[in-house]
Amino acid sequence: MTQAGTPASTIAPGGAHPEVPPDQTVVRLDSVTKTYGSGDVAVHALRGVDLAVRRGSFVVLLGPSGSGKTTLLNLVGGIEPASSGRILVDGQEIGSLDADALTEYRRNGVGFVFQFFNLIPTLTASENVQLVGELVGRRDAEARAALEAVGLGDALDRFPGALSGGQQQRVAIARAIVKEPPLLLCDEPTGSLDLETGRQVLSVLRHLGAERQLTILLVTHNSAIAGIADRVIRLGSGEIVGDEANPSPADPREIAW
Repeated sequence: MTQAGTPASTIAPGGAHPEVPPDQTVVRLDSVTKTYGSGDVAVHALRGVDLAVRRGSFVVLLGPSGSGKTTLLNLVGGIEPASSGRILVDGQEIGSLDADALTEYRRNGVGFVFQFFNLIPTLTASENVQLVGELVGRRDAEARAALEAVGLGDALDRFPGALSGGQQQRVAIARAIVKEPPLLLCDEPTGSLDLETGRQVLSVLRHLGAERQLTILLVTHNSAIAGIADRVIRLGSGEIVGDEANPSPADPREIAW
C-alpha cells in the first residue's frame, strides 16, 4: 500500500513516456520546445518534450516554479505557440491553425480553470457562467445545470463577493464545463485555497472527470495532490523528469498538505 500523495508505480523515469494507442490519445506533444527571448538572455522554458495523454485520464503536471509546467499547459491550450515541435489535440495540430481556427479551438475544445477565479464581480454566479455559455450557444438552463454539477444549485443569484473562495472556484469550474469541452486545463486551481476548501475543489474536479469522461491536465507544485491523479508527469528545467502511473488514486478528501 502506498501513502496518499505517492504514485504507486513508476512507468518511465527520466521522461520517456509510455505509448498510448492513437485511438485513445487526446493530447500528444512531439519534441516540443518553447524559448523566450534570444541569444544570451534566451530562456528555454521547454526542451524537447514528448508526451501522450490518454483520453479520459486525470493527469497532474508536477514541478517547482520555473519547471515549465504552466508553459506546457498554455501551449496545449493554444494560449501561446510552441517554438518548435508538434502539438496535436484530438489529432488536430494546433500549431498549424490560423487565428480564427485557434480562437474556435479555445472556445469549443478547451475549458480553463486558473488559480485566480477571474469572475466578473457585478454578475451573479449564474450570469458569470451564462456569459461563457452564450459564446458556444448554450442555454440558461445549461448554465444552471453546470452550477448544480459543482454543488452550487442554491447560489445561482449570489454575486462573487458573497461567495467563499472555494465557491468562487467552483463557479469558475462551472464556467469552464458549461462549454462541454473534452479537455479541461487547470493551473494551480487550489493555489489560493485552504486545505479543506482545496479538497472540495479537487473532489469536484475528480468527480466531473469521471462522470463526463473529461481529460484533465492539472498543474501544481503541491506533491500531495499527485495522489489523486491517474498519472503524474514531473517536470524540471523544462524537461519531463518522471512519468508515473497511479492505479489506485486517493480520495481527494483524504489528502493533506
